[in-house]
Amino acid sequence: MKSEEILVRDIKQNRNGALAVLYDRYAPIFLSISLRYCGNRQDAEDVLHDGFIKIIKHLHSFKFSSSGSFEGWMKRIIINTALNFLRDRNKESRFADVNQFRDGITDPDDEQDPWKELDDQITKEQIMGMICDMPLGYRTVFNLYVFEAYSHREIAEKLQVSENTSKSQLSKARIFLRKKINEVVVNQKVGS
Repeated sequence: MKSEEILVRDIKQNRNGALAVLYDRYAPIFLSISLRYCGNRQDAEDVLHDGFIKIIKHLHSFKFSSSGSFEGWMKRIIINTALNFLRDRNKESRFADVNQFRDGITDPDDEQDPWKELDDQITKEQIMGMICDMPLGYRTVFNLYVFEAYSHREIAEKLQVSENTSKSQLSKARIFLRKKINEVVVNQKVGS
């Protein structure tokens, strides 16, 4: 039996410490996801809390189908909790892994590569700040497309917008981020 299966079994059997193990193992991952959508730690912690309550409440219905399916199942709950939070409270999002961010900002139709010479010029914290500064619509679509690998059709269904709106919001998000990156690069050159 794999460790996830043992953990789920222990939680279902109300074994001492099992919920703490679940939280300790997955909270950092899910807090990062929540931060990406919410834009500030307080709201992200609320989403994380609400998401864990939903996970525990619905754990009895979870069935293992493959390796990693438990984490994926929980991740979907956290993302949906964050999207519901955004819908209800009109909040913002952030967090970025630079490698995922590169793919998300690069437009395949654009011949200009915004990542040339940027490897040592921009930090994760700067990228997080840029994503946090994005308007809500840009951020939400950007997160779903870049980090969650949703298609525009899936984003349109999830956000109840048209596919063209999703594509437009992603395009605007890329333009916004290119502008912010250029500002950082110019400021660094001026400061040198």
